[in-house]
Amino acid sequence: MIRLLHIEFIKLWNNRASKVLILSYFFILTSIALVAAIKFDIGPIKFHLADIGIFNFPYIWHFNTFITAFFKLFLAIVIVSMMSNEYSNKTIKQNLIDGLSKKEFILSKFLTVLTFAIISTLFVFAVSLILGLIYSDYNELSIIFSDLEFLLAFFVKLLGFFSFCLFLGILVKRSAFALGFLILWQIFEGIVTGLIRWKLFDAETTETIMGFFPLQSMFNLIKEPFSRLEAVQAVATQVGERFNLNYAVHWYEVIIVLAWTFIFIYLSYALLKKRDL
Repeated sequence: MIRLLHIEFIKLWNNRASKVLILSYFFILTSIALVAAIKFDIGPIKFHLADIGIFNFPYIWHFNTFITAFFKLFLAIVIVSMMSNEYSNKTIKQNLIDGLSKKEFILSKFLTVLTFAIISTLFVFAVSLILGLIYSDYNELSIIFSDLEFLLAFFVKLLGFFSFCLFLGILVKRSAFALGFLILWQIFEGIVTGLIRWKLFDAETTETIMGFFPLQSMFNLIKEPFSRLEAVQAVATQVGERFNLNYAVHWYEVIIVLAWTFIFIYLSYALLKKRDL
């Protein structure tokens, strides 16, 4: 497996565009630390973003995983381009001629996807831990290491999304069309949500049904963290509003995304096995 992974990373590192995107992705993940430096004073108004509690433990695990998950599109481009280059450069055919089986080829791609998800999760963990230790008002170990399930959800979310991108790269063969298909699928899920809500069920039932769709199930893993912020809740209380939302990571949502991950990898292999290269 190390050999297969080594082959893939040699290909990626020798591709200038992939190298730039990967480095840009991890630079952006690191630059979330710059948010802590945002401050301005306008007369009596003094605002420092780090002071409103976004870097407090354990809230930081929720906030950072939700925000950084949006940057996964950088690696999505790398993954679909990785498959596009295999077809355009005919390296896939050469790999098979050199003795690599189609199962090993898909395994090498999945290992790459898995590695991206693991490294991203460890990166977010490290950045969040450092920011929390610097800015958090709570530094007890029991508080620091609570709510780590958001990191698990982040990992599963990336793994599912990257597996979907891998499948699209194999299905469509061209990176631009694969990314276009990804956007169209997002629009499709939005239209289906609207139709079900309009014609069939109430909002809660619609949300449950859409939770089985791939992109929506991935989004559901980490709920929005903004209404959980103490400052927001304090303002809401003052105006007579109350947030009764469930922010937890649910085991069944994790299972749904893992099931989609398996389906995408299996379909990728089935498609490759059937295709005449």
